[in-house]
Amino acid sequence: MQTRRKVLHQSAVLASLLASTGFFPQFAHAAFNKSAFESKTVADAVKAIGGGAIAESKDITLTAPDIAENGAVVPLGVSTGLSGVKHLLLLVEKNPNVLVALFNTNDAVESNFITRSKMGQSSDVYAVAIMNDGKALYSKKEVKVTLGGCGG
Repeated sequence: MQTRRKVLHQSAVLASLLASTGFFPQFAHAAFNKSAFESKTVADAVKAIGGGAIAESKDITLTAPDIAENGAVVPLGVSTGLSGVKHLLLLVEKNPNVLVALFNTNDAVESNFITRSKMGQSSDVYAVAIMNDGKALYSKKEVKVTLGGCGG
């Protein structure tokens, strides 16, 4: 008969074995696209994720304030009802590294994501959907920042 203590012990042993083989960091590293997050332009970030030239679309919804009182915590959201979406991106054009967030998605997931970003200055914010066929669709909005959050 399994006791709670025995199950916890076996789970701890299994977790330590997996951690010692590097199993967990491999998954975290595989999902991280360093070149995309180091991109300096919107086009470069979209290209690094596998998208082509971007085209404006009313099917991509960007949620962002008109005025951000504190650039250190600007709420941003992206959503779409389109099928065939592979990635959803949030980008801030005038940030030192433009890519703020990358969400991997598919048709089984409701494509509706919210996060917070730092913005050092007023800038255009982009919500981009990269489709399975490589098409990149976007929506953009200017966000005015009254108190900078990126140190400059």
